[in-house]
Amino acid sequence: MAPISNVSNHLIKNADTLANEIVKGVLERLRLVIPTEEKERAIQMYTSFLGFLGKSLITEEEGVPGDLLEWSKKNAEDLVAAGGKLSEIVARYPGTREFFTEFLTSIGTEFKLSAPETIFLIKRVNVLLDISMNETVYAFERLSDNLMAKSQKEIAELSAPIVPIKDGVAVLPLIGVLDEYRVTYIFEKVVPRIVDLQIRQLITDYSGILTIDEDIARYLSQFENILSLLGIQAIVTGLRPELAQTIVHAGINMSATRTFAHVRQALESIE
Repeated sequence: MAPISNVSNHLIKNADTLANEIVKGVLERLRLVIPTEEKERAIQMYTSFLGFLGKSLITEEEGVPGDLLEWSKKNAEDLVAAGGKLSEIVARYPGTREFFTEFLTSIGTEFKLSAPETIFLIKRVNVLLDISMNETVYAFERLSDNLMAKSQKEIAELSAPIVPIKDGVAVLPLIGVLDEYRVTYIFEKVVPRIVDLQIRQLITDYSGILTIDEDIARYLSQFENILSLLGIQAIVTGLRPELAQTIVHAGINMSATRTFAHVRQALESIE
């Protein structure tokens, strides 16, 4: 039997034992302690990985084991859920490569592989590790983007709540930093909600706004215009001098809009 066939049989037959050896060796090399569940998951993945590698040496299959991809994605999921950094996972790959190089070189020596055969074996594993790392990075970025979008939505909801005061009257306190995402949220979500609540007079309070630029100021002017077209009286409160200056510099005329220093004054004017 050819040496490469012997290696193939060895990897397939002893996949579980070798997987335990690999995980133990990599963790020791990296001086890393991981939860038992994560360790067991790694052993399971490497068992499948070695079985796939063993078969591919004979069949010359160039695919990727599904368990490797799922393991890579799961690593990214756990990292995002824990609020970790991508570097925490990526930093493990160089040490893993080093261990595999020594591990496969030892197998090559034991089964008397030629130098080209040993190099081929190492390259094959490195390609699979590259795919694993890429899959982890892609999954991390995708999940992080999804989490950020969800967080933005939640922040937008919390920072632009509609507070009904009495029949037909509500206050919209704007809080924090207004950016394009939050302004879009106001147009797409808040305006329809105002209509649904049958609000006739809306007090938009800007006292909680940290800063706005001229583009955002124009959007907010459009918001007031939309309310007017819908038959809703727009009342503005809490404009600090620096916010008022931004509105003026943007060329926005608010002379027709009722403005007050405080929400209390606006409510008294309505009563």
